[in-house]
Amino acid sequence: MDQNPFLQKASPIAKEALPSTSFLRLGKWDEMGLLEFSVGKFRYFKLNRPFPEEAILRHISSNVTFLIFQLHSQYQNTTISFSEMLLPNASGTGTDKGLVFILRPEQSMCTWHLETLDSKPVQNVAIPLSYSERDPVPGGCNLEFDLDIDPNIYLQYNFFETTIKFAPANLGYARGTAPPPCDIETGQDSRWRLQYDVYQYFMPENDLTEEALLRHLQRMAEVPQVKANAVKVVTLTADDKTIVSFSSLWGQGVIYNVIVRDPFLNTSAAYVPVHTYACSFEAEEGNCFSLGRVSTKVFFTLFALLGLFICFFGHRFWKTELFFIGFILMGFFFYILITRLTPIKYDVRLILTALAGSIGGICLVAAWWRFGILVLCMLCVGLVLGFLVSSVTFFTPLGNLKIFRDDAVFWVTFSCIAVLIPVVFMGCLRILNILTCGFIGSYSVVLAIDSYLYTSLSYITLNVLKRALHVDFRRAFVNVPFQTNDFIVLAAWGMLAVSGITLQIRRERGQPFFPPHPYMLWKRERERRVTNILDPSYHIPPLRERLYGQLAQIKALFQKEQPAGERTPLLL
Repeated sequence: MDQNPFLQKASPIAKEALPSTSFLRLGKWDEMGLLEFSVGKFRYFKLNRPFPEEAILRHISSNVTFLIFQLHSQYQNTTISFSEMLLPNASGTGTDKGLVFILRPEQSMCTWHLETLDSKPVQNVAIPLSYSERDPVPGGCNLEFDLDIDPNIYLQYNFFETTIKFAPANLGYARGTAPPPCDIETGQDSRWRLQYDVYQYFMPENDLTEEALLRHLQRMAEVPQVKANAVKVVTLTADDKTIVSFSSLWGQGVIYNVIVRDPFLNTSAAYVPVHTYACSFEAEEGNCFSLGRVSTKVFFTLFALLGLFICFFGHRFWKTELFFIGFILMGFFFYILITRLTPIKYDVRLILTALAGSIGGICLVAAWWRFGILVLCMLCVGLVLGFLVSSVTFFTPLGNLKIFRDDAVFWVTFSCIAVLIPVVFMGCLRILNILTCGFIGSYSVVLAIDSYLYTSLSYITLNVLKRALHVDFRRAFVNVPFQTNDFIVLAAWGMLAVSGITLQIRRERGQPFFPPHPYMLWKRERERRVTNILDPSYHIPPLRERLYGQLAQIKALFQKEQPAGERTPLLL
């Protein structure tokens, strides 16, 4: 690709210093080797490693003070620079990058250098946006990142949270004038009057295509589109840190952007939007296209089968329900304990959690069989239902209130709601038990569905687990999308719960509220067999003697037959 050698070697300062007529003349010489752009118009193109591109924007209006040129790709890095010489303060590399171009007097054309180091071709979408001297300059008071003026949003994520950071903005200014100082004054005539609105936009669930991402990014580039399509999460002032955390949603596409507003002039400008799926497209194991680990699917599938049985028959099969409740209580706390204290791999933790939960279920059943304390068992049952009710409460926008970022306030409030449920229903224990069977049993099906197909309803309890495992999760906003899949799963959850509760209430009408104490029944039956010689069971040996007899018979099968006396023939 033939290009003008002067344009290839010229620095940004040299380009800006040239009059607009010179740029137009040079642009005509090099017209065939440039990507033409228009203000506010998106353009799709591909970048290849051996063939970098030059982008050009012509006929810039005289009332435009600065431009933001932004470049987006799905997961492959691309580089945008003012020149072919990549300088740290004049270039950026990533999936969502942009540069601010401050225009000089009489300048009507700008150029940018675009390239990629990825071995595969990279599909991109780019757009230049223009702003006037009254609009604030995104990243104009940058002191943390490499670019002199940095309009980019920097995103980091892990399993628990996604964090975005951005540089403070500055007030707008006319062409050819010096920018206002950033930190000399803190009054209404300085950048401290600016406010930052943080927006969040959810892409369609289970859609990881490149076309969908680039299409939805177009809804988050300009100020009017961001306000129309995205949800405003929080508003920051100049006194706040420019850091915001969100709950990570594995495999769910999310786009973030920040709009800086000048309330005095009633103007605004948008930063460069950034996106994430909270997963890696290039990882060999556990990438965005995998639907979860096999161990997770097996665990929650078996858990859902037991939960479905409990949903419809839990009250009738009382000891099976107690095992289910004990499994949940012991498994939940055990998983938190080993995750925080040990570096064991996830699959091993899940197996140990299943074992610990089984032991907890057996212990609760054994405690009921031996002691028969109904209030204690129903307290465990009510606490599990209370845990779900409390989790649902904090799953709503109530969970994003600033007061609940304090761990002490959060856990005290959470515990009070959980304890309130068994207290309220203490006078009608059978209703409490049937409600728990219906809601908890049906919710186990929701968790199993999430192992195969993404649904936001799994984050009802997952957010609480994250809060218990990760200290910094307290500062995260727990917003989730609620789309078609979620409405279908919510309807299925509600139908299962209502069906299970209705069936059990009708079936248990006229029946005893709870089964009698098993140990007392066994003890009474044993005494009856001892005293009643007419009872056929009276003549049945005790269990220990029967076991010894069975073992003796099995042992006899493996013993060699011994000779019995003399075997000489009889004499006639």
